[in-house]
Amino acid sequence: MSPNSVIQIPKRLPLLCTHEGVLLPGSTMRISVDTPRNMQLVKSRLLKGTSLKSTIIGVIPNTRDPEHDSDELPSLHSIGTAGLAVQVVGSNWPKPHYTLLITGLCRFRVTQLIKERPFPLAEVEQLDKLEQYTDGDQTDSELGELSQRFYQAAVQLVGMLDMSVPVVAKLRRMLDSLPRETLPDVLASMIRTSNKEKLQVLDAVDLEERFKKALPLLTRQIDGLKLLQKTRKLRPDDDKRVLSIRKGGVFPGRQFSVEEEGEDDDDGDDTASLERKVKAASMPEAALRVCIKELKRLKKMPQSMPEYALTRNYLELMVDLPWNKSTTDCLDIRAARVLLDNDHYAMEKLKRRVLEYLAVRQLKSSLKGPILCFVGPPGVGKTSVGRSIARTLGREFYRIALGGVCDQSDIRGHRRTYVGSMPGRIINGLKTVAVNNPVFLLDEVDKLGKSLQGDPAAALLEVLDPEQNHSFTDHYLNVPFDLSQVLFIATANTTATIPPALLDRMEVLQVPGYTQEEKVEIAHRHLIPHQLEQHGLSPQLLQIPQDTTLDIIRKYTREAGVRSLERKIGAVCRAVAVKVAEGHKVSKEASLTEQHADRNTDRKEEDSGIAAPPDMPIVIDHIALKDILGPPLFEMEVSERLTLPGVAIGLAWTPMGGEIMFVEASRMEGEGQLTLTGQLGDVMKESAHLAISWLRSNAKTYNLTNGSTDPLEGTDIHLHFPAGSVTKDGPSAGVTIVTCLASLLSRRLVRSDVGMTGEITLRGLVLPVGGIKDKVLAAHRANLKRVIIPKRNEKDLEEIPAHVRADLDFVFASTLDDVLNAAFDGGFPSNVRQPQIASKL
Repeated sequence: MSPNSVIQIPKRLPLLCTHEGVLLPGSTMRISVDTPRNMQLVKSRLLKGTSLKSTIIGVIPNTRDPEHDSDELPSLHSIGTAGLAVQVVGSNWPKPHYTLLITGLCRFRVTQLIKERPFPLAEVEQLDKLEQYTDGDQTDSELGELSQRFYQAAVQLVGMLDMSVPVVAKLRRMLDSLPRETLPDVLASMIRTSNKEKLQVLDAVDLEERFKKALPLLTRQIDGLKLLQKTRKLRPDDDKRVLSIRKGGVFPGRQFSVEEEGEDDDDGDDTASLERKVKAASMPEAALRVCIKELKRLKKMPQSMPEYALTRNYLELMVDLPWNKSTTDCLDIRAARVLLDNDHYAMEKLKRRVLEYLAVRQLKSSLKGPILCFVGPPGVGKTSVGRSIARTLGREFYRIALGGVCDQSDIRGHRRTYVGSMPGRIINGLKTVAVNNPVFLLDEVDKLGKSLQGDPAAALLEVLDPEQNHSFTDHYLNVPFDLSQVLFIATANTTATIPPALLDRMEVLQVPGYTQEEKVEIAHRHLIPHQLEQHGLSPQLLQIPQDTTLDIIRKYTREAGVRSLERKIGAVCRAVAVKVAEGHKVSKEASLTEQHADRNTDRKEEDSGIAAPPDMPIVIDHIALKDILGPPLFEMEVSERLTLPGVAIGLAWTPMGGEIMFVEASRMEGEGQLTLTGQLGDVMKESAHLAISWLRSNAKTYNLTNGSTDPLEGTDIHLHFPAGSVTKDGPSAGVTIVTCLASLLSRRLVRSDVGMTGEITLRGLVLPVGGIKDKVLAAHRANLKRVIIPKRNEKDLEEIPAHVRADLDFVFASTLDDVLNAAFDGGFPSNVRQPQIASKL
């Protein structure tokens, strides 16, 4: 064997100490450089050097603990590998470092360390000759036999891989072209070996010894692979999943490194299992084509690639989605009616809509899921009704909280090109419930936000459109999914903040607040039993009469829903639990207040830790209620506010339900100016100016002049709306402002039991307004007796419970003359009755 050329390495080499592995001649390795000496070496030699020799460095294995931080140069291994720096890449994250791609050339021995700083520099002796060999016979028979055995073992190892993979086929051809003398180094760098074993191969300077060190490693690899194949009963075309191929480098050509996966790793047949799941998922044709295409890419992809995990996660999601899985609806209308009545009291409109859906489903099985929107104040049971509907239909239930969501990707998902991409909440919810016809509750849809990441309300347009959601396309899936069988229920406190296009796609069902009678019934059917159970009590220990419950509602809560009521009942239960735990025995007639008054005089110490529960239940009366909850929070009578002229009661609507609103006015000497306070919106300010203009134009008619033509001559008017921290707006306060100013100018008191609402015009007409049911319920809660509403809102009284209508006297006003006559005792007579045509202007 005669060399064509011989390449000599420099006699002095800069040394790169690495703890990441052992570089062998003929292999390529990436080395991370972050220590001060190695960083100086890269900057001084590799980045500034211009000749080929400046890119040749010595790589010395470092056996010291890589976490050990020391300025001292570690003891150098005597033998290293001269390497050619093929690539240098720098980065500042997470800290400054370089990454080198180095190809091993030959072995060398360190003869003398010349200097240690700024980087090690040593005189070296070259041990291997870099020669390009031609084909020839081995002169040493024993060495030739060793090399032949090693070559056959290498061929056997490569033959166990799938030759259809281009990387494997190229590796097989390279075995025939590489000189036999380079095989031990090349194969030892490919197969799974420890750094200690690679170090032994590196130290084997003698070629025969090198073959003897590397051959057992190769044989062990083959035996392990055979055992793994036998255990898993792999097909020949599955062998490629046992080994992962990663592209590397080789001298003088290129090589490919093969690493065996651990025997405990069960990923070998996962791709086949995934393929079976894809075929059994009953996907639509478009989704199946995409999955098959991704599977083919996955089979050809090394597991070490980042995209392998992304593709696998995508396929697993596609398999988990319920493409053709659904639950059977319970279509028994009678059973559904009983279940809804047991779960919720009142809410007749919502129950009727659910029963209508069940009835139509009996007649037409392919009915698309309706898209409902429950609008009402907090605490009225919108979310719990959605959960009851799911149980009534026998469907799965999934809640999506939309409050504060300001990224359209939460709805549509992220595209898979982004790092950390994931599907949207709709697809993720379908994966969770594992059926394609669940009940989806889109909670707080009126509180969606908007940002630079898009408008989620616009993304919901496709989801909530029955004509489009049969082919909803999530950005992550990128294939259509049928949402037409999903029953979507949205909840909101108000429709004012919902975009019109989105509101148009939903069937809005108003859920107004409860009356006092309904709250009492709900408390004794649901709230009290639930709180007793939560506090470890029973009806044998605590009883809350209906009169006490009514006192809690009237004096300690003022809300449309029942959340505060439930909290107050919970406070009562906690106070009773303390008494029960302390062992106080209370007679049925005694109240907790009497115990509180006497406990400083005749309290008896208990000998045992926890006594038995009382023989008789503790009954909460109004005295005990005051002892537990404190003084009433809403004890002020409405009549106390109307003791002076210039005060009237209006009815307002808020997202929290209906409320009563006091309007106060005062007059003082001035120049006829009007002052408005109370955080009023533009519409309400305009209503105040309308009221002033109407009263000034009709001052003589209603005797408001006091001897002058203008009632505001030499007078300033201050109009105030209490609760100044709350913003107020809307046209429905017009009639209240007119009544308040008429009372001030006429010095007459408005009836203290009258509430009113309605918009006014400059000609004195009363126009209809919204939220009548909430406003009437607020008047009923405040114990008002007469309610003045616009004539054209008379139809809205049909939604109000009959017992509320019976307790209230409704006055339907077409003009402001009707309003003033109903608001004052004895009417508000005018000098000249307005002609009938005035009410028609």
